[in-house]
Amino acid sequence: MAFDFRKEYREYYMPKTKPEIVEVPAMKYIAVKGKGDPNEEDGEYKKAIGVLYAIAYTIKMSKKGDHRMEGYFDFVVPPLEGFWWQEDRTGIDYSRKDLFQWISVIRVPDFVTREEFDWAVSEVERKKHLDCSKAELMEIEEGLCVQIMHEGSFDSEGESICVMDGFAADQGYDIDISNTRHHHEIYHSDARRVAPDKWKTVIRHPIKKV
Repeated sequence: MAFDFRKEYREYYMPKTKPEIVEVPAMKYIAVKGKGDPNEEDGEYKKAIGVLYAIAYTIKMSKKGDHRMEGYFDFVVPPLEGFWWQEDRTGIDYSRKDLFQWISVIRVPDFVTREEFDWAVSEVERKKHLDCSKAELMEIEEGLCVQIMHEGSFDSEGESICVMDGFAADQGYDIDISNTRHHHEIYHSDARRVAPDKWKTVIRHPIKKV
């Protein structure tokens, strides 16, 4: 049976609709950095998602070809994630999506080395003719965070964020969003097939002890 990160590490992927404190270890990702409105048709964000999934599935399906990765095990491709911020702002202004800066990521197993990542990128560029020049292999260690499962559209996230950040304050923590620690989302719903009021999104903020 394929290894499923969501099932094996539920504390990071399936929090409750009530906020909780979590220590998030270093994880390895395929990443693409960009900026601009994520809803823009044929925009930078949607192209980035296409590149991420193409590389992730090339790694997963390498088992069917001649290329062998040391330590390979079959895995379920984890959900899409995103780190978001807006320059010179402490919060998020959802009315100005054009100001978004983002790092869009998909987690990969630790057996994916720089060499294996480069191989997968070359395969995607050769077979699918996608420009993968912005793709990176990145390790991110979030550390101490507060998180919650938000149910509903992205534009209504503010309600869950207020509850989550208030909980952190009650527990003696400050929100620690900075140039290196960002608002983080994990997407569990296919927006093309699920109504916005049913979307499930993990929202995570970095924190520090007061």
